[in-house]
Amino acid sequence: MEADGCDVNQIDCVGNTPLVWAARNGHEGVVKILLGRGNVNPDKPDDGDQKPFCCGAQNWRGRAVKIQLGRGNVDPNKPGRYGRTPLCFAAENGHEGVVKILLARDDINPDEPDDDGQTPLWCAAQNGREEIVKILLGRRDVNPNKSDCHFQTPLRCAAWNGHEGIVETLLGRDDVNPDERDSRGRTPLWCAVWKGREGVVKMLLRRGDVDPNELGQHSLTPLWCAVQNGHEEVVRMLLARDDIHPDKPDKDRQTPLWCAAQNGHERVVNILLGRDDVSPNKPDRRGQMPLYCAAKNGHERVVKMLLGRDDVNPNKPDNRGQTPLWSAARGGHEGVVKILLGRDDVYSNKPDNRGQTPLWCAAHNGHEGVVEMLLGRDDVYSNKPNNCGQTPLWCSAHNGHEGVVKILLGRDDVYSNKPDNRAQTPLWCAAHNGHEGVVEMLLGQDDVNPDKPDNHGQTPLWCAAHNGYEGVVKILLGRDDVNPNKPDNRGQTPLSCATEHGHAGVIALLQPPEPADPSAT
Repeated sequence: MEADGCDVNQIDCVGNTPLVWAARNGHEGVVKILLGRGNVNPDKPDDGDQKPFCCGAQNWRGRAVKIQLGRGNVDPNKPGRYGRTPLCFAAENGHEGVVKILLARDDINPDEPDDDGQTPLWCAAQNGREEIVKILLGRRDVNPNKSDCHFQTPLRCAAWNGHEGIVETLLGRDDVNPDERDSRGRTPLWCAVWKGREGVVKMLLRRGDVDPNELGQHSLTPLWCAVQNGHEEVVRMLLARDDIHPDKPDKDRQTPLWCAAQNGHERVVNILLGRDDVSPNKPDRRGQMPLYCAAKNGHERVVKMLLGRDDVNPNKPDNRGQTPLWSAARGGHEGVVKILLGRDDVYSNKPDNRGQTPLWCAAHNGHEGVVEMLLGRDDVYSNKPNNCGQTPLWCSAHNGHEGVVKILLGRDDVYSNKPDNRAQTPLWCAAHNGHEGVVEMLLGQDDVNPDKPDNHGQTPLWCAAHNGYEGVVKILLGRDDVNPNKPDNRGQTPLSCATEHGHAGVIALLQPPEPADPSAT
């Protein structure tokens, strides 16, 4: 630095001056030397707008901070990155010594917020800096309720993060509002419950000025949140309050029990069912009851608990006519289906509003185990179609579920050629979608008409040719009872369809062989 022309304020390749580096790393001697130069700019920031003084405060460089404060031209309140003061940085990072040095200054503002409205107390509470919180609260010029730009108070932050000591300290103040909402309507209790902070919840519930039923984000009560997240002990704490509403629903009319059943929280369900003021039959806005939700999601033990109640209707459908058995069959939950079918009062053939029975749903989704269970019942009609005339065999053939098709075709009471309302047979569907294995199975049935057209005159061969399914075309052409030239209602033959769509392999199969050239012999 003694050399002529040495620029002590020059920044390096990452935008830092020598003073920034020295302050950040606590090199006191270097800081003294640099500040002793009359041409050093003590407020020149790095590339992140961080001043040397802020660097020292942020990184717990107490002696470096003292040295810089010894100069009369250093502003201890001057903000750095994010508009955050040195005191904010020190409080956030738990540098108690630096905090004390700064607070000893008469010109310090201990409640100066950053760009997001976060004060030194807020930063300390958020990050669990218990001793610094106590130091700041010991001052009369610090507001313990001052919130950030999202209306989050220091208490709310401490509660969310489970800093019990800080929560206890803040609640010991008469001027702290324990029920203050943030911008999303979340109180400190709501936040602590959501995160499962049992110790914080216990402290807040001891107070008479905390409402345990206060609606928070998404209009959810603290109890609803605890149930949703499976915080069993928190649920017990909340239910111990005489003023709790254990059956209060959310905006979709879903109660805490509904939520617990939906998510399979068995122990929470058991706790709630032990209360006289909880209804096990309360539906949500879609008419779905707790039993329906548990069945839909395959929660067997919850289903058993609910069915153990005399006041639970195992056949109660939702607004779409779907019963608990229907939803379990659709989801392929064999254990739940078995439990429900073990009861004499369950209607195993009850369709929904679209005419789809539990068997239809299981077949449609390829749930072979459920299909076999349902077909083991004498009261299940294996050919019952939905409102569109589509039978269980039809939909399993349409979706290519070979295992289900095989099970259904093994029964004497299944009509394998039954068309839907558009005259499309199971074979037509399998051919249309290129399911070769299903096509072969259906063609093995004596009652299947391989050339039966739909309402548009399109045969199974026509569909396979139209969609370019060479394997299916080849199978169908191997039969004597299939007309390869049969046109649809618009006069298009299988060959013309394949030609129009450029299916070369299908064209080769459908084109008649060229006559032999006599001259070649």
